[in-house]
Amino acid sequence: MRILLLGSGGREHAIARALRRDPAVTVIHCAPGNAGTAEISENHVLDVTDPVAVVELAKRLRPGLVVIGPEAPLMAGVADAVRQSGLPCFGPDAAAARIEGSKAFAKEIMAAAGVPTAAARVCASAAEVAAALDEFGPPYVVKDDGLAAGKGVVVTRDRATAERHAADCDRVVVEAYLDGPEVSVFALSDGANVVPLLPAQDFKRAYDHDEGPNTGGMGAYAPLPWAPPGLAEEVVATVVRPAIAELARRETPYSGLLYAGLALTAHGLRVVEFNARFGDPETQVVLDRLGTPLSGVLQECAMGGLPPGTALEWLPGAAVTVVVAAENYPGTPAKGDPIAGIDEAERVPGAYVLHAGTRRDHEGVLMSAGGRVLNVVGVGADIAAARKTVYEAVGKIRMRGAHYRTDIAAAPPSSPSSP
Repeated sequence: MRILLLGSGGREHAIARALRRDPAVTVIHCAPGNAGTAEISENHVLDVTDPVAVVELAKRLRPGLVVIGPEAPLMAGVADAVRQSGLPCFGPDAAAARIEGSKAFAKEIMAAAGVPTAAARVCASAAEVAAALDEFGPPYVVKDDGLAAGKGVVVTRDRATAERHAADCDRVVVEAYLDGPEVSVFALSDGANVVPLLPAQDFKRAYDHDEGPNTGGMGAYAPLPWAPPGLAEEVVATVVRPAIAELARRETPYSGLLYAGLALTAHGLRVVEFNARFGDPETQVVLDRLGTPLSGVLQECAMGGLPPGTALEWLPGAAVTVVVAAENYPGTPAKGDPIAGIDEAERVPGAYVLHAGTRRDHEGVLMSAGGRVLNVVGVGADIAAARKTVYEAVGKIRMRGAHYRTDIAAAPPSSPSSP
């Protein structure tokens, strides 16, 4: 099977790597890709948010499946256009992708479907924001209603900070704070049937001890030895199936991957957010542990043929990924810095490096080209072994101004107090 994969980040390199080890996949094309995907696929220069350009490339390549990695093309209607061209596409259409593109729409779907989540108010003025902040109190949770690349959420005890964030957005969702550890659960769907993936945990704050601003994610690990038994199945039953059924009731079938970001609170699980695609950097560890060939299940979802009761196979052991970020990330990151040490990192047994924000200059030198530059992955018999491996490998990477968290998967999270 020929695959066309859209995107350019660490998530896309992880997807391409998983597809590369799939015996059914013969050729991978990645658009636009990065310096890492170029080593295992053919990269194509492309604006992935341009439906016409994507369809033109797809018609020329004639892949057996188009896989959309990031959220922006989904919201731009790229999946709609690819399907209309007659090619199978993994990823929801624009109407269904609003579940990520609008926090207010996601709350509306959750309320209609009876999905457990935080109480919230949609606010379009400073007065409405002030009233909502008064109602819910600190810690204040303020979310940009639109896409914000994982950085549109502020959680703070400082009211002025919350109000400034709200003022910078056209419309916001102000929520009650949810206690308890956060967990990510992905589920694949063909619009009717659903199969969950391995739960993972990511780390959104920029610095150790969950300090600093929110980012797109600074690391992740899977599996979660401390997670309640049957968590994935509970999420499917109480969150994913009801949400997908509500979208279907609205004649907006959801085909693709639905990401549920969850808080395991003292009162039970609650949805923090929905995403309409593979999460980053959780994908890097979840797909590392996947034993089932990836292309087949993605194609079944795309073509409406995911068999009821599908169960995926998972490899033993654990994976931890650590993001190496550019200077000043998540602000305006420095770009164009040479990167060294990847070969040494990959000589550490059980470690490998996924590219995110990278490119090669005209002389072939690897350079930084984004905020999150690399994902270093360590694999081991358990979390502790995987963590030891990944940090040994991270220590080999050299880039001016690089920073990373040193506490990814360091300890199981504390549970919230009982009600």
